[in-house]
Amino acid sequence: MATSVEVPLKDTDEVIELFFDQLPDGDEVMGILRQEQAPLHIWVTLALEYYKQGKIEDFVKILESSRSDASKDYRDYEKDQMKALDTLAAYYVQLANREKNKDRKREMFTKATLLYTTADKIIMYDQNHLLGRAYFCLLEGDKLDQADAQFNFVLNQSPNNIPSLLGKACIAFNKKDYRGALAFYKKALRTNPNCPADVRLGMGHCFMKLGKPEKARLAFDRALQLDSQCVGALVGLAILELNNKTTESIRHGVQMLSKAYTIDSSNPMVLNHLANHFFFKKDYQKVQHLALHAFHNTENEAMRAESCYQLARSFHVQADYDQAFQYYYQATQFAAPNFVLPHFGLGQMYIFRGDSENAAQCFEKVLKAQPGNYETMKILGSLYATSLSQTKRDIAKAHLKKVTEQFPDDIEAWIELAQILEQSNIQGALHAYGTATRILNEKVHADVPPEILNNVAALHFRLGNLTDAKKYYEASLERSTHEAQHDENYYNCITITTTYNLARLYESICQFDKAEQLYKSILREHPNYIDCYLRLGCMARDRGQIYEASDWYKEALQVNQEHPDAWSLIGNLHLAKQEWGPGQKKFERILKSTETSSDAYSLIALGNVWLQTLHQPTKDKEKEKRHQDRALAMYKQVMRNDPRNIWAANGIGAVLAQKGYITEARDVFAQVREATADFCDVWLNIAHIYVEQKQYVSAIQMYENCLKKFYKYNNVEVLMYLSRAYFKFGKLRECKLTLLKARRVAPQDTVLLYNIALVLQRLATHILKDEKSNLKTVLQAVHELGLAHKYFQYLSHHGDRMKYDLAQAAAEARQCQDLLSQAQYHVARARHLDEEERELRRKQEEEREALRQKQAEERQRIEDEKRKQEEELLQKREQYKEKTKNLLIFNEMPDEKPKRGRGRKHDDYVSDSDSNGEDSESKRKRREEEGGASGDRKSEKRKKKTKRRPRQRDDDGSDNENERPRKRRKKKEPKERKRRGKSSQEEVSGKRPKIVSKETISSSDDSDSNAGFREKQASESEKSGSENEDSVVRTKRRRIGSDSDEDGSGTGNKDRSSDNSNLSDEKEQKKKATPMKRRRISNSSDSNEESEVDKKSAAESESEKENGSSSSGSECDKGSDDAKQDSDNDKESGDEVQESDNERRNESDEEKESGNERNESGKESDREGNESEKASDNEENENDKGSDNEENESEKGSDNDQNESEKGSDNEANESDNDGNESDKGSGNDERESDSEDHDSGNEKRESDNGDEDE
Repeated sequence: MATSVEVPLKDTDEVIELFFDQLPDGDEVMGILRQEQAPLHIWVTLALEYYKQGKIEDFVKILESSRSDASKDYRDYEKDQMKALDTLAAYYVQLANREKNKDRKREMFTKATLLYTTADKIIMYDQNHLLGRAYFCLLEGDKLDQADAQFNFVLNQSPNNIPSLLGKACIAFNKKDYRGALAFYKKALRTNPNCPADVRLGMGHCFMKLGKPEKARLAFDRALQLDSQCVGALVGLAILELNNKTTESIRHGVQMLSKAYTIDSSNPMVLNHLANHFFFKKDYQKVQHLALHAFHNTENEAMRAESCYQLARSFHVQADYDQAFQYYYQATQFAAPNFVLPHFGLGQMYIFRGDSENAAQCFEKVLKAQPGNYETMKILGSLYATSLSQTKRDIAKAHLKKVTEQFPDDIEAWIELAQILEQSNIQGALHAYGTATRILNEKVHADVPPEILNNVAALHFRLGNLTDAKKYYEASLERSTHEAQHDENYYNCITITTTYNLARLYESICQFDKAEQLYKSILREHPNYIDCYLRLGCMARDRGQIYEASDWYKEALQVNQEHPDAWSLIGNLHLAKQEWGPGQKKFERILKSTETSSDAYSLIALGNVWLQTLHQPTKDKEKEKRHQDRALAMYKQVMRNDPRNIWAANGIGAVLAQKGYITEARDVFAQVREATADFCDVWLNIAHIYVEQKQYVSAIQMYENCLKKFYKYNNVEVLMYLSRAYFKFGKLRECKLTLLKARRVAPQDTVLLYNIALVLQRLATHILKDEKSNLKTVLQAVHELGLAHKYFQYLSHHGDRMKYDLAQAAAEARQCQDLLSQAQYHVARARHLDEEERELRRKQEEEREALRQKQAEERQRIEDEKRKQEEELLQKREQYKEKTKNLLIFNEMPDEKPKRGRGRKHDDYVSDSDSNGEDSESKRKRREEEGGASGDRKSEKRKKKTKRRPRQRDDDGSDNENERPRKRRKKKEPKERKRRGKSSQEEVSGKRPKIVSKETISSSDDSDSNAGFREKQASESEKSGSENEDSVVRTKRRRIGSDSDEDGSGTGNKDRSSDNSNLSDEKEQKKKATPMKRRRISNSSDSNEESEVDKKSAAESESEKENGSSSSGSECDKGSDDAKQDSDNDKESGDEVQESDNERRNESDEEKESGNERNESGKESDREGNESEKASDNEENENDKGSDNEENESEKGSDNDQNESEKGSDNEANESDNDGNESDKGSGNDERESDSEDHDSGNEKRESDNGDEDE
């Protein structure tokens, strides 16, 4: 290591050697350097040596002179120039950091900034230069990001640069990145394990922030090992010892602080910690000395804030609140946002000074930094509880609820919460008081204070729980008496308050004598208790003793001449008597006093006085406008003082209504009602507005709601308003009833009497003018008119001149007298109308009675006829049943089932045309001769479609082709034949009624066979007689002839066709012997009359459609008048000729088809045997069904006879019209009938062939 420096002499090779341990004076060295023009690096070397020897002034002078006097004529002089500038700048930075004077510090920083800026122009990115500039930014405090960037630049060039690592560690610590700071310290320590103790000290602080006190202790111990004079390490270890809070650790920590104070007595950190120690030792003088010394030895604001806080609380504890306030306030100016203790102390000072707003702000700052601080929330709750702002009261409520949740056993918090809730939530307040009393009884084991009992009683009183209130008041009085032994004066005051409250309770439950006794007992002990005088006066006022009340109020004024309540009550007495002048003076006296110059009650009362004068009749518009302006001014003054005063707002609305601004007044009243719904006056004013706007229904509803909501009994004033609304609405009767209710409450009120008389007069006038009024109403109106006349006469002499005009009452009395003079005319008119109405009512009653009798007779006649008809029908039914009971008895079925062919076996059709047997027989033979071949073909074709039926044989087993019944469609007969058929049927039906189902007549094929079968059975039944009826029924089956019997219709009836002519003759004889009503044979057109039979005919009608058959009896139902049908015989004969021609043409066509049918007959022959067996089984089943249906059809027959006989006459009238239509349809029907006949002829031929084969 160099111990000297050589200064070359100018223009020679000689040098001057200056030894470092024998350096001359700085000025001498500077003279040598200037004279010899020494190079710059020699100047820098000598300056650094002077700095090391503590010769700071010489160091600064040499470096300052080197900037201008040093020689720079050598290579790389820029580096030496940079070194000189950076060295001097670093010195100024260090000097500024130690400087306590802000101006001096700023000056040093300015010099350093100038030097660094000059160096930047030479070599900007020199490492030493960047490090110096970075530390400069770091010490300035507000340029951490700039310093961090420069440290990063250096570390990029040299990753193990220790100054850069330490600088980064400081920046990370200040940014609260303690892990990052610790990492930089560790890296610096690994790079150079021989780092100074300050590196260990920084690591110890990082460990403390990271919550690792043991590692922090090791770091501080290591720092002390490296540097026993390290004050920071001693302070850190002392704090660790003090935090252990044991006697030994505290003593050891204080010893360490004392050692640190010995090493550096001006270290502010040591001084503040010692001051804190002596504060708890209650050595406040040392606290103040140490804290003040620390304050003056630091420029760090956090240190100064700590020092000021120590000073403030030492003065606070000594009750020197002014000094405490000063230092608390100064500490808040220096303190960081997270150092809230000075704000807490300052808030307490503001509370002491009565400045709740500033105190609340201080505690809000504390709560913001520490949101869950219990004490702060409790204090804020107490502060905001008494605030006028509802928002702040809500905040107080929230804070106190949090306190009670965190600490449920805090009695004070529960009581504070109850006091806040008293204003808005009485039940919540009672709950809070109950919790507090429970904690006192169960956990504290203390008696409940009388104050709490009194408050609980008052809350019950407000809720209307008067019994509970009385119980708690009495308990409070008892407790106060007991506690008075310890503090007589305090508990006597509580007793007086509780007694007064109990008297108010007695007053509320109408026990006025007890209340009066309590008030007077309080006055005997405390004659200056003004409230007792006032309550006694109010009780007298409520009893109507106005003068006695005034005396009590004056007694109160003797105690306090300026008491505003006493003057207000006296003024109200004058206003109640409508003495506006004296009342106005009383309220003006209150406002003249300095203390009550802005009394809201008095201002509103004066406004009401000016407003009340507007209701008095006057013609002076200027005076009226002046009174309106005065009232409005009073209300506005109250609103300026208290914008939430609803009474003042209501008064402003009333003035606006008086001025005619109805809409604006309504808006004001609506806002007041939104603010509170428990204000009666605003409800009445809104109703008045509705009346002015002629919205009478809304006004009436509002008045009625007001009565229900605010008044337990009928209120005369509100009833007057309601009657006025009814009167304007034209509802005079409701108005009268409302006024009568009010008069029952105040019978002495002459205004009510005047209004009643006026309503009675108007109502009577309206009734008398109405010509439709009845006698009773007119008489009542005349009576009420007389009452109104009496009332007006009385009021015109004895009325109140201040309330209404007596002359007007007299005028109304005269008008009533005029109406009464005309009353006789109205009564006579009403009486005449009443008589006419009675006569008309009598006539109407007679007519109604006659109509009722006529209707009763008509009903009786209809019932008799209906009953007679029913009896006749029943009688006919019995006769019919008697006549037809043997009609449906059948012969015994053969044992051997006959074989059946493909086609059905047809019986002869029994009709009126059979009487002319020759014509039908000749036609049948002609069809057999001409269409034999075609019939064979057609029969073969028919085998494919229908089942083969068994042929009928004679008794000797031979086929009788001529007598075999043939299935054919009935042709449309001429009118003459139709008439003959009808007459023949009448004869048959007259002999024995034949039950023919709808299904039987609807098929032309089956109807013939079934009809013949029934006729034969009927003739046999007559011969057999009634003696064989029972045996026949037991041994033989009965069946109803219908299409369902198609397979067995010919069984047992071999000779049926041959007996047709004999049957017809026999029926004619019976008809002559037994005349009966004509019946119409049911056919397919009667489907609507026999609904039950339709169900059975559905299946049979389908089979008839396949065979091409059609209904054959449709013409049989059309009338019974022969005379009308004779006129159409000629037309029908022509139709018959045309039908025969059509038949011939169809037969020729069928001959062509017969050949094809023969080929198919062979295929069908094999199926005949099986089909015949099935047919026989079906026949037996159908016979069983027929026997059951016989009785049903026989019962229906009698009903159908009656209906058919009634319809016959109608059909006869329509027969002539239908004949013309039938003639047009004849040609088409003839063609179809001819086809049917050809088809029948084919069937006959096929049956004859089958008969031969069977034989």
